[in-house]
Amino acid sequence: MTTALSEIQISGLKRFRRGKVRDTYDLGDRLLMVASDRMSAFDVVLPDAIPDKGAVLTQLSRFWFDRTGDVVPNHLISTDVADLPEEVQAAQEVLRNRFMIVKKAERIDIECVVRGYLAGSGWAEYRKSGTVCGERLPEGLTESARLPEPIFTPAAKVDEGHDENISYGKMKEIVGRDLAERLKDASMRLYAHAEEHARTRGIIIADTKFEFGLVDGELIVIDEVLTPDSSRFWEAAQYEAGRSQASFDKQPLRDWLEQSGWDKTPPGPPLPPEIIAETTARYRKAYELITGTELPSA
Repeated sequence: MTTALSEIQISGLKRFRRGKVRDTYDLGDRLLMVASDRMSAFDVVLPDAIPDKGAVLTQLSRFWFDRTGDVVPNHLISTDVADLPEEVQAAQEVLRNRFMIVKKAERIDIECVVRGYLAGSGWAEYRKSGTVCGERLPEGLTESARLPEPIFTPAAKVDEGHDENISYGKMKEIVGRDLAERLKDASMRLYAHAEEHARTRGIIIADTKFEFGLVDGELIVIDEVLTPDSSRFWEAAQYEAGRSQASFDKQPLRDWLEQSGWDKTPPGPPLPPEIIAETTARYRKAYELITGTELPSA
């Protein structure tokens, strides 16, 4: 296990954006996206980082970008240290496996969520109203049930807090009918492709979210794609409808936080070593199962 990196200092470059996990730097017509090992839960960045998390997010995204480029174009240019700008070559060993050089796109402020199973906020809404993001579903579905067909349930991005679930009709009002249809079609095709591959690797993709941008009018996938942070991965051999499923993500950490007495306001509590180790193990296992390879070493 590598040492966790919460902060990655890169001198000589203008920071474009700082997110909960990624720091993005401006390279003119391109961007340098660097994934730290920072961990957030309940919209709070926690004081302890998760070793290998940034590498898993980057390398799994690279795997999917390479695999789905013919399905929907994406922003990835390179993950090769030889392609790093000269001014940051000295930091290549720190950046190795955790950076992407990407196209600079006009971000579309919609989270494009595809759900193949009834879980999370979708299950909570269904129990109350029989709908998910306002879309009526058949009666009698149970927790974690496979839906008759995957559904598209967008959310409006917000700078602080949780993104807001919206109807497809509302999305059309926000971005226009044509772009809304393009976003839905691209999301559904990506999910279908990824879900088919993941099943061959013993993984169920219960749901996932995509982000898109425009480059000269072309719709492309941006940010990360099909990672434990953006998707709900379940082990197919352990799947059983009617109950919650163990996920390859930060679920052990969330469960511990729920039982810790923390009020979910900053700052978050220090994490026990065993919770950190278990979370790292889940992220790494997701990568290894999906790709069929070991996580590259730093």
